Amino acid sequence: MAVKIIIERSMSPDNQAEVAELLMDLRAKAMHHLGYVSGETLFSVDRAGTHLVISTWDSLREWKDWEKDTNRMAIVSKIEALLSAPSKVAVFATTPRSIAEGV
Repeated sequence: MAVKIIIERSMSPDNQAEVAELLMDLRAKAMHHLGYVSGETLFSVDRAGTHLVISTWDSLREWKDWEKDTNRMAIVSKIEALLSAPSKVAVFATTPRSIAEGV
């Protein structure tokens, strides 16, 4: 069963353009990783410098593989250096059954 990954990041509005570029690079690499389905980035209209990345993966296992990928980790470390607080990551299953089965 598919999972949705929601990552919230906060930064100075001055860093937002640089982070957006890094996110495009990250998504380009994710698109070639097994299990990646889709993704989008949303920028808050009332909290400048806050954005959400929502991605869909075929399974939790494939997301976890991508989460540990060295290419991803290199880009994420650059992003984290520009943030005002650590990223918040949440994983959601598309059905309650997925949770019970450990996806």
